[in-house]
Amino acid sequence: MIGRLNHVAIAVPDLKAAADLYRNTLNAKVSEEVDQPEHGVTTVFIELPNTKIELLGVFGDKSPIASFLERNPGGGIHHICYEVDDIVAARDKLVADGVRVLGEGEPKIGAHGKPVLFLHPKDFAGTLVELEQA
Repeated sequence: MIGRLNHVAIAVPDLKAAADLYRNTLNAKVSEEVDQPEHGVTTVFIELPNTKIELLGVFGDKSPIASFLERNPGGGIHHICYEVDDIVAARDKLVADGVRVLGEGEPKIGAHGKPVLFLHPKDFAGTLVELEQA
């Protein structure tokens, strides 16, 4: 079921400063900021040869990143994202196995324009897991 690692997401208190750090200090290829209102975040992607880093900034009053940053003011790893061939089949198997899908359980369109779901961190050794349709 699980495919390749799509990205590691890092919540940051200052998106511009974090993007500049990757761009100027590590010479990384850094995308422009993109607001994701449905998810309450602004994203920046760092392109690596084998995967991506997603920098997450707060967007709007109900951003899930805001509460994460209250607990972790310096920022930190927020989630990891794996690709799956069939997100609905993956969800159905995971639910049958007792895994909790966050939200209403229906895929939403994510930052890459593909369906995504999030899985409860208590079901994955304390790690928030995002699944993305490959």
